[in-house]
Amino acid sequence: MSQQTPNAADPGLRADCGKCFGLCCVALPFARSADFAADKAAGAPCGNLRQDFRCGIHERLRDSGYNGCTVFDCFGAGQKVSQVTFGGRSWREEPGSARTMYEVFPVMRHLHELLRYTAEALDLPAARPVHRDLRRAYDRIDALTRDTAESLLAVDVTALHGEVNTLLLRAGELARASVPGRRKDHRGADLMGKRMRNAKLRGARMRGACLIAADLSGADLREADLIGADLRDANLCGADLTGALFLTQPQLDAARGDRATRIPAALQRPGHWAV
Repeated sequence: MSQQTPNAADPGLRADCGKCFGLCCVALPFARSADFAADKAAGAPCGNLRQDFRCGIHERLRDSGYNGCTVFDCFGAGQKVSQVTFGGRSWREEPGSARTMYEVFPVMRHLHELLRYTAEALDLPAARPVHRDLRRAYDRIDALTRDTAESLLAVDVTALHGEVNTLLLRAGELARASVPGRRKDHRGADLMGKRMRNAKLRGARMRGACLIAADLSGADLREADLIGADLRDANLCGADLTGALFLTQPQLDAARGDRATRIPAALQRPGHWAV
C-alpha cells in the first residue's frame, strides 16, 4: 500500500510544466476553431513551443486564440511521464522514444484524473463506507502510474474507469444524502444555454451534464456532484459552489465567474474571471 496520504490538492496531481517536456503541446492534436488558432496533428510540436519546452505565448494565450490551452490540465501526468516513466530523457534527446511517450501521455492523464477524483472521495467523511475500497483503488492506480511504458500501454483504461466510477458514484451519493430536501437529478442532461439563474441545485446530481453557456448566476450548487459536467462558458457569477463534489480546476477555468462566486478552498479563482 502507498505510504502517502491521498490528497486531491497534492501538487503531484497538478500540472508542473517546468518538469514536463511539453507533452500536451506535442502529443495531442487540435483543430482550428474558437479554442485554437491553428490546426495541429498529434505528435507534431505546436508552433509556439520553445526549445526549453515552455510556451512562447503563455501570458497571452487567450488573446492569441488559444483558449483551449488555458482550460487544459494534465493533472500531473506530464511531469510523471517525463520524469518517472522516461527518467528525465526528452523526446528531443531520444527521438526514438517519442512515439511511445506520446502514446503513454493520454493513458497517464486518465490515470492521474482518476487519482484526483479518488483522493477527493477519500476526503469525504460521509463516504467512509467505501473508503477501504477507494484506498485500494487509489493504491492500485498509483502503482500503475509508476510502471513501465509498456505496462501503461497495456492498461485497459475503459475497464478501470468503470470500476472506479462505481466507487465514485457511491461516494457522491453518500455525500449528497445529508443535504436536506429534494435533490434534483440532472445527470447527463443537455442544459446547453439554459437559463438557471438563482437555481436551487444544492446536492443535485449534475454528473456529465452539458452546461455549455448555461446561466447559473446566483445558483446554489453546494454539494452538487459535478463530475464530468461541461461548464464551458457557463455563467457562474455569484454562484455558490462551496463543497461541490468532484469539481476540477479545468472546469472552473472554462467557465465565467466573478469575485462573488464561491468556490471550494482547494481550487483557485481563474485569473480571467471578472473582478
